[in-house]
Amino acid sequence: MNQSDSERVKRVLEGMGAQWTDNETEANVIGILACSVRQKAIDKVYSKIALWNKRKASQNLITFISGCVLPADKKKFLKLFDIVFAMRELPQFPQMLSQYGITTPAGLERDNLNPKEEMSFFWQVKPKYNSLFEAFIPIQNGCDKFCSFCAVPYTRGREVSRPSSEILDEVRSLVEKSYKSITLLGQNVNSYGLDKKGEELTFAQLLEEIGKIGQATDHLFWVYFTSPHPRDMQREVIEVIARYDCLAKQIHLPIQSGDDKVLIKMNRKHSVKKYRESVEAIRELIPQATLFTDIIVGFSGETEEQFQNTRKALKEFAYNMAYIAMYSKRPGAASYSWPDDVDLKIKKERLALLSDDLAEVSGAYNARMIDQTFPVLVRDTDRKKGYLSGQTEGKITVRFASEDRALIGQIVNVKITSASNFSVEGELVEIVQLVEE
Repeated sequence: MNQSDSERVKRVLEGMGAQWTDNETEANVIGILACSVRQKAIDKVYSKIALWNKRKASQNLITFISGCVLPADKKKFLKLFDIVFAMRELPQFPQMLSQYGITTPAGLERDNLNPKEEMSFFWQVKPKYNSLFEAFIPIQNGCDKFCSFCAVPYTRGREVSRPSSEILDEVRSLVEKSYKSITLLGQNVNSYGLDKKGEELTFAQLLEEIGKIGQATDHLFWVYFTSPHPRDMQREVIEVIARYDCLAKQIHLPIQSGDDKVLIKMNRKHSVKKYRESVEAIRELIPQATLFTDIIVGFSGETEEQFQNTRKALKEFAYNMAYIAMYSKRPGAASYSWPDDVDLKIKKERLALLSDDLAEVSGAYNARMIDQTFPVLVRDTDRKKGYLSGQTEGKITVRFASEDRALIGQIVNVKITSASNFSVEGELVEIVQLVEE
């Protein structure tokens, strides 16, 4: 989401006549799109601004911060950054820059102003895409779920759905420009439209319309979405994905824990049984789909038995990838006042065990890919000299021998010859479709 937001910030700054530089020391305007989800990310913000404020002694420099920022952090940042603003206020950013130096605690009150109206202005800012073949489309902002470990409702606010007409127009524009990978973004994408019942499409209907765009073109592209909530994952959504080739057969479905008592404490509002029903529907309707997830280890009060239930769930659902994090308290979230009573050493052990389990199930899947040929979107050169790297439709990392950088951004067919736990290697067979110049 922050990467998508950054593309709009870039557009606004360039619209003011600013020129982008990859060299941080050359910049006269420099900022951060923060993420308050984990303390480690916020710690990095403090490190950066300390360095930048030292530079001000010898250089004309304006600093700003936006993104996902908790109110408590925002108050502190007002004393450190020149400009602090909510992302939905981006259209007013040029005015803030022109009036630089006036940022005060009154800026915090902007959070209480018409967020739905402000978001509509934000979404009208055209992004400056960072890639010629991969793009991110925000379809929604905020979250109404209030998971006890999560700060997003306090940083992004309540759910606001972007008009589907704007979303579909952006998809059509990207397809016309031969983009290969498009990701729909939201804190809870499958509740899209629920804040505008009767006025807006549902998430399944939105996917259906995007699928029709794919049917109407010969251009090959894959549409992903992140992140859904198991509580709102309807069978209808899975049926639509199965129906259209352009809707990528890869599902990211965060489970967070494999124990029902922990899920209740997390306020996830879904059980392992409910989650299993969604996975069974995916396996039934789109058996070729890969499955990704998010897991937290060491949540407040998590017992060894509860952790073992999470290990069982990981093995049962045989994830291709899991983003596993050790629990850390976030100010503002409900669990902040609860004891962080799982020892750090135990958290690290649980993280290592789950990572080993993931390697086992992921490696077994990758081994079954050997001798099969898959379309692969080439993304960059690989760390292995003389190789390029890309991903299948299911986001399995693939490397193959080639030094032809012209293939980056293309979809090619690769026959898999070997596999490791988290990637595969193969031989280039043919180019599927060239990007039109």
